[in-house]
Amino acid sequence: MTEIQQPPLNWEASATATHPQISSSLPPEVETCLKNARFLHLATCDALYPHVSLMNYTYLPSTPYDANPVIIMTTNPSSKKTLNLINNPRVSLLVHDWVSHRPPTRVPDPIRESSPPPQATRSSLASLLLNINTSALSSISATINGTARMLERGSEEETWCKDRHLENNTFGDQIREEQGLFGAAQNPASTEGDGGASCFIEGEEVRVMLVGVREGRIADWKGGVKDWVIVPPEEEERRGREIMANGIS
Repeated sequence: MTEIQQPPLNWEASATATHPQISSSLPPEVETCLKNARFLHLATCDALYPHVSLMNYTYLPSTPYDANPVIIMTTNPSSKKTLNLINNPRVSLLVHDWVSHRPPTRVPDPIRESSPPPQATRSSLASLLLNINTSALSSISATINGTARMLERGSEEETWCKDRHLENNTFGDQIREEQGLFGAAQNPASTEGDGGASCFIEGEEVRVMLVGVREGRIADWKGGVKDWVIVPPEEEERRGREIMANGIS
């Protein structure tokens, strides 16, 4: 008889809201993930189909214009995601700290090229990095739901956010070193100064958008999920008093 596989102990039905963690601050594992991840996935939607974009981003716990956590991104005004946001500003973001390259399968696939490329295995440092236990590196993914706000062109807030975004996505020599390490072809036009980031951030036509971090879901590699909601400090204090009054711990 086939043994029934038991779900992880922290499993909850992911199709519905779980018991949310309510706090005035971001869950520490989500904040760590936002600080360390290189990209996030931005999902927008028109009336029919969702659209997913891979985005550079900047996470800030607060700004001079917003006391709450925010995520800064930039977008081309004529892009599909921008047109979606004009009609529907609701977005969903996915950020994770999982190892992104696909490891070799037990049965070699002649159709799929190896990832990472063979050049990476020629470096002892690359080999060390690639052979690190991926389960130790892989931890969580965080889904963030919110509403995107396009900042007013020429405003102080737009200028301030664009400057912070450019600072956070200027990599320079690091980009070139990573490209050389993993055997990627280098394009001089895209590796000067800031690693090519400025073309996506600067420019008169680029729009700056802000997504407030208010609620979301954490998922781990075992299938466990946990919802979380950020509330003002006074709301967190009020909820704490209600719990104590009801004798619920």
